[in-house]
Amino acid sequence: MSIVLSGRLKARLAANEKLGVVWLTLGHASIVEMAARTGTDALVIDLQHGLWDRRSLETAVGITGGDVPTIARVADCSTTAIGSALDAGCDGVLVPLIETREQAEQAVAASRFPPHGHRSGGGVRPLAIGFGTYLERADRVAVGIMIETAKGVENVEEIMTVPGLDFVLIGTGDLGISYAARGKDASAIEDACRLVKDACSRAGVPCGIFTGSLDKARQRRAEGYSLVVLASDVDVVRDAFDGAVRGFAEAAS
Repeated sequence: MSIVLSGRLKARLAANEKLGVVWLTLGHASIVEMAARTGTDALVIDLQHGLWDRRSLETAVGITGGDVPTIARVADCSTTAIGSALDAGCDGVLVPLIETREQAEQAVAASRFPPHGHRSGGGVRPLAIGFGTYLERADRVAVGIMIETAKGVENVEEIMTVPGLDFVLIGTGDLGISYAARGKDASAIEDACRLVKDACSRAGVPCGIFTGSLDKARQRRAEGYSLVVLASDVDVVRDAFDGAVRGFAEAAS
């Protein structure tokens, strides 16, 4: 318990190191354990679209033992969603669908205790290590936001004026949906990604991007993005099953 909030994630982000993370959606502790042993820079626990609940999140963070930083992609920018994830001992939060400066301010405020925010004090893991000790480390929490809509891109310059942001992640999936709804094509999405990345660079905030494959992760890292997704548990499990069945069928034919 003594290494809860080691601060390594926040420090590496501040140093603008290039990080490769594993994205976990299936909500299973055994997968967390296997992913944690790979040497990945961090694990993202997807509470927005994944199968995690509060108890399984607590288990996931405990399994890592603080050896691998955990980032909770929370459901929204509410005080409850962010506070619950941090009470589990996560090293950072990733807040989705940020479209305005006010939403970004709320994400930061919900991640910080007074006088710097309005996070409530509590949680089993913080109390287990001693709340005073946890409170001393609370500023080590990394706060990330996701820009993943056309409106968020339009407001990115204003969003980037919010103090306390440790990183931004471009959500390419929802961004594609948002731009398609406006009749825009893939080139417009790439332009939007560059616009967000440039705004982050001017603000001195690391910019990451969701990547759906290892090849895409390598490409985006070469383009200068600070955080990319190396693999997701859904894709790894699905592709392994698919490969085995296809391989067997091909051998039989």
